[in-house]
Amino acid sequence: MGMDRTELADFLRRSRERLRPQEAGLPGGPRRRTPGLRREEVSQLAGMSADYYMRLEQARSPQPSAQLLGSLARALRLTLDERDHLYVLAGHRPPAGPPAGEHVRPSLLYLLDRLHETPAQIIGDLGDLLAQNALAEALFGCVCTVEGPDRNIVWRWFTDPFVRSAYPEEEHEHHSRQHVAHLRAAAARRGNDAAASALVERLHGASEEFARLWERHEVAVHRSGRMKVLHPEIGAIEFDTEALLTPTQDQRVFICTPPPGSGAIEALELLRVIGPETAHRSHA
Repeated sequence: MGMDRTELADFLRRSRERLRPQEAGLPGGPRRRTPGLRREEVSQLAGMSADYYMRLEQARSPQPSAQLLGSLARALRLTLDERDHLYVLAGHRPPAGPPAGEHVRPSLLYLLDRLHETPAQIIGDLGDLLAQNALAEALFGCVCTVEGPDRNIVWRWFTDPFVRSAYPEEEHEHHSRQHVAHLRAAAARRGNDAAASALVERLHGASEEFARLWERHEVAVHRSGRMKVLHPEIGAIEFDTEALLTPTQDQRVFICTPPPGSGAIEALELLRVIGPETAHRSHA
């Protein structure tokens, strides 16, 4: 990712001119000849030399650091989209936006409810099942619910043998590696924060398999694939899967669709008739 000095200079100048002094906490005064802030005011607010800022606006500066760009974004009161644009023009990857956490936007819940013919779930980046539609509940049942402290898909996979009965035994190793590789990537994106570290530590203490796979340091974000689910009444159902990231990237909409020409379409129609009750099997 290269630095575009000309576009960066133009964006900084126009952002500076659009910002009124009062919006930056500075007195307006009647003697201002130009709209917006002066260059020296921006440099002072950003904690940098006026000469360096002038060179940025003249498209003749070296590449600014990510830390300096963050200071400029705050000084110029940029929105998150404008801040990301600033980073891209300067040749840096934009920082991650504020995470959504466990809050699912009403629009996503509405979308989930409208997907009558497709099993769909909303899953947090660490594997927490946040919401699912009726067809997903009918398909997966109590393999993982949206309630309680153990709603995490990775935790349930490595600690509850009952969960694995919903998937063919010959595919268990693949699912295990996929869960660990995805969690590795998510933990790194989070900077191994408290939530990620606690989950990884908990899994290390509970599963030798997890600890063995974690040591391999495999990284793979699940975006699409093929999955087979063993339903207690219908039998094996094969799906194509798609994971659609939300803008904050710490939530994904996980959708199961029938492969073209497969029997999964008829299986889904039967699943809608059966409902979720048969999928909620006993752990006994």
